Amino acid sequence: MRRTKLWRNAKLVTLAGDQPWGMLEQGAFASQGEHLQWVGPLAELPEDLRASVVSEVDLGGAVVTPGLIDCHTHLVYGGQRAHEFEMRLNGASYEEIARAGGGIRSTVAATRNATEHQLYAQAAHRVLKLLAEGVTTLEVKSGYGLSQAAETKMLRVARRLSGLGVDVRTTYLGAHAVPAEFEGRQDEYVQAVCDWLPALRRDGLVDAVDAFCEGIGFSPAQTRKVFEAARALGLPVKLHAEQLSDQGGTQLAAEFKALSCDHLEYLSDAGVQAMAASGMVATLLPGAYYFLRETKLPPVQALRDAGVPIAISTDHNPGTSPTLSLLLMLNMACTLFRLTPEEALRGVTIHAAKALGLADRGQLVAGQRADFCVWDIEHPNELSYYFGRNPLRQVARGGAERK
Repeated sequence: MRRTKLWRNAKLVTLAGDQPWGMLEQGAFASQGEHLQWVGPLAELPEDLRASVVSEVDLGGAVVTPGLIDCHTHLVYGGQRAHEFEMRLNGASYEEIARAGGGIRSTVAATRNATEHQLYAQAAHRVLKLLAEGVTTLEVKSGYGLSQAAETKMLRVARRLSGLGVDVRTTYLGAHAVPAEFEGRQDEYVQAVCDWLPALRRDGLVDAVDAFCEGIGFSPAQTRKVFEAARALGLPVKLHAEQLSDQGGTQLAAEFKALSCDHLEYLSDAGVQAMAASGMVATLLPGAYYFLRETKLPPVQALRDAGVPIAISTDHNPGTSPTLSLLLMLNMACTLFRLTPEEALRGVTIHAAKALGLADRGQLVAGQRADFCVWDIEHPNELSYYFGRNPLRQVARGGAERK
């Protein structure tokens, strides 16, 4: 016999249908196992479902949204770089910090030197902070190992994080930077990145492949080589694109039907059109924009006009976005990028899910995973209005309430 749990007396933010927010003011939903079986006004609950209800929860008029999704993070790494933040504020340049042993190579050294247990303990602490704000799915990239052994170690840790009560998608970012041992041999390093991928794929450690296509990163030609290696193994791709300059990375990503391009401050009109034509998601990262004190805004209106879905994420990393608050990113997306509160919420739910290639979450509709958050607020616009406040009452992933 089917066993149904009924949740009633809620303001449901379904993010479906034609109403703003997909709002159901007096809504209810029923879950069976890990999925939503029905969503609607309580009076319209089908009789066969009503007969199978074994428990009910009165939500007291609270706002319920889909579970939040953090679709771009670098949560697994060793050490931290607060001292570099202080050095920059005292006038040190990026080059001076790098010469003093700082920058990404300092994180690479700390990550390589850390044991798998140490990396897991540090990453788990970070993940729990995100979970406390309603995150039910997140992505974790590698990219601070830059050797086969260290990249493998990072991805193993990322997989283990799913044991904390969150769905984790892993992304291989070997093409993040060139390690010291490959100095002056960037093409050789790109080949190594491609050569490591089959074993990672065979061991089930990779859900997608990413690269940093930038003047200080990897060229479009080098990025293409990484993407071709991913395609040969049936892996989807994503791209750090157009953050500091326009390299045409979005057009390249469109050729490979990438899931998303991320950052995008220097995205051109041609890049916008390429993204729209290929169905890519534009993932904006306001934390990095803020922390780096950038002034070049991503072309939000052009993305809107072209119908490109916009996702929002923390981009948690030790160098440019050390935030562990996705709710803060909602506020920053509105204040810095002028997204509407509804656009921002869609950016951490349905559009973030699409950025990860996941069609089974991000809305409150029948057939989706029963991932949802219950908030002590009057209206969902409060999620982006407040900053420094966490109104989460409870969260469920796959229908199971998380403690």
